[in-house]
Amino acid sequence: MTHAPDRRFYAWEVGIVLALSLGRSATYAVLQLAERLSIAPLADQTATVQRSRSREEFYDFSFQVLDSVFALAPVALVVYLVFLHGDNPFRRWGLDFRRPGKDWAIGAGLFALIGLGTLGVYFAGRTLGLTTQIVPADVTEYWWTSPVLLLAALRHSLLEEVIMIAYLFDRARRIWPQLTGPAGSARIGIWILVLATAVLRGAYHLYQGFGPGIGNALMGVIFAAVYLKYGRVMPLVIAHFLLDAVAFLAFPLVLQLFGLSSL
Repeated sequence: MTHAPDRRFYAWEVGIVLALSLGRSATYAVLQLAERLSIAPLADQTATVQRSRSREEFYDFSFQVLDSVFALAPVALVVYLVFLHGDNPFRRWGLDFRRPGKDWAIGAGLFALIGLGTLGVYFAGRTLGLTTQIVPADVTEYWWTSPVLLLAALRHSLLEEVIMIAYLFDRARRIWPQLTGPAGSARIGIWILVLATAVLRGAYHLYQGFGPGIGNALMGVIFAAVYLKYGRVMPLVIAHFLLDAVAFLAFPLVLQLFGLSSL
């Protein structure tokens, strides 16, 4: 007869998962920000999200695809761990296609809200000198470039939303059972969790400057609130995918459309 893992097991599990994924990214991003601040003003620097990995087309394609495949390994790990303990993570977290219409409606709404907010934060950050010039994609144009960038957008959306929201909220409830206790104490605990995950989300974007760190933390609060309301991570994955897809494929056009090209 098997026994349910105790709270310490889940705490170690969360620590290991974060060390392999977004916790590691946050640590490096903080160090990169400190390095940037020691070199020159942030306004004079550039941060590139996706870049070519080789001058040779075959190797560039291979590296780009492998980057996305290996980056999704932590997502596969948390799904496996939940299955290992007898739960179905896809149904438990709403990472499925049972409600496509509602998921896409919520996801599109979040895309519009966060997208406009991101432009506002970027404008403010660049104006105040708190944000680098962001280049979402600096890649050589091949026939496969757009599909590979869309794969990268899918990778970012799954990695961040499945781990930062669905997985961490699930494990937090197991580590701290009081989160599902009486309404008053549970509500306070949940919002502490919301703020903690939002701060972590902001931290791993700090390599782009303070503006993106603050903007992504606010995005984390909104996404967490939506997840708590609907109990489904799929709308968040959709919204995040749309945000990154537009950024990777059309960021200069978006800036031009809103009169921000000079930034």
